Amino acid sequence: MTGVERQRLAALLVRADVTALLSALNRDGEEARIVGGAVRNALLGEPVADIDIATTCLPDETMRRARAAGFKAIPTGIEHGTVTVVIDGAPFEVTTLRRDVETDGRHAVVAFGRDFREDALRRDFTFNALGLDAAGALHDYADGLADLAARQVRFIGAAGDRIAEDYLRILRFFRFHARYGAGELDRVALDACIAARAGLDGLSRERVWAEMRKLLVAPRAAETLSAMAGAGLLMPVIGGVPHLSRFAAIADAPGDGIYPAFRLAALAVAVSEDALRLRDRLRLSNAEFERISGLAAALEALSGRGRRPEIATLRRLAHRVGADAVAGALVLLGTAETLADIQGLIAKMAHTPAFLPTGKDVLALGISAGPKVGQVLDEVREAWIEAGCPTDRGEQMALLVKAASSLRGA
Repeated sequence: MTGVERQRLAALLVRADVTALLSALNRDGEEARIVGGAVRNALLGEPVADIDIATTCLPDETMRRARAAGFKAIPTGIEHGTVTVVIDGAPFEVTTLRRDVETDGRHAVVAFGRDFREDALRRDFTFNALGLDAAGALHDYADGLADLAARQVRFIGAAGDRIAEDYLRILRFFRFHARYGAGELDRVALDACIAARAGLDGLSRERVWAEMRKLLVAPRAAETLSAMAGAGLLMPVIGGVPHLSRFAAIADAPGDGIYPAFRLAALAVAVSEDALRLRDRLRLSNAEFERISGLAAALEALSGRGRRPEIATLRRLAHRVGADAVAGALVLLGTAETLADIQGLIAKMAHTPAFLPTGKDVLALGISAGPKVGQVLDEVREAWIEAGCPTDRGEQMALLVKAASSLRGA
């Protein structure tokens, strides 16, 4: 370990909240250490978002000690030994040392223990097994420090065994490579992922999307997704043929390009049916689905054109699916490349005139209250868009009268 790395770990330990928590747990024969991602990121000089603590204290004792020190203690996963301790608004996950009793590829039955080495070796990757004690000593039971220096993502022990404990580790392998790896993927790990790919079918869709969401925005996402596709592991996740070249083209895009939903659309969407498939396959949130379905509709409308449509055409489309969706589709189709270009398009499309007719206007034309009111408004809106979105109220009302007359005559 270099002097710089020692300084980075020391900076982690001098935080007042960390010192206070370790002091509360480290007495009367019990010990606690910082473990996992916080140690990994500190060694790399990267931001440390969350700090996880492993302790020999049983969960009830962790809660008792935390509360005695004046901290808030929440039993967030107490059946698995996890207590969330909140200090000055900052949460810390404190977990009792564990060993696996039984695993089925999705869930594990654990027993509490007192062996830091045994606890570390049940983790997924070597550099995630690193631990830091209160005295500043780094504990490396799996040669994780060397792998971290080499930017190599390797499973602890037998890769196939680690994957069989939780098949989500297949996706985590690619996600961690995209985030921290360099060079080629570890061949042993890759072969084990391919051999175990049937296990992906049994995972919850929420867990799959949680991993994919992080992978899509990782620094080496494009090349990692390409490797996943080559290994036959990407299509089972997204349920369709990936658009790898299109994804690679926007992988370094500014602004909207960093959002997972946009990147998922870049990778897996061409038509509206793709958005529906992804919603069901990945359990997308309503907001994510709306964003992706808008992009899909815009892609359908704009694909196959030789050049960018006139701004009037884009405005009409923006009125249907949103200016952001149209701008995003243009980026994916390669007709809008720079951030200034995108912002300029959104600004122009945002000037779409207001649609003025209301339900009261429809009722005034003798249409009975009920579903027919909405039907007339939908028809006149479409007619207004096709007419170029005229701003004059008289022109809009003329379109309304025509739509209402057509409905009455039907």
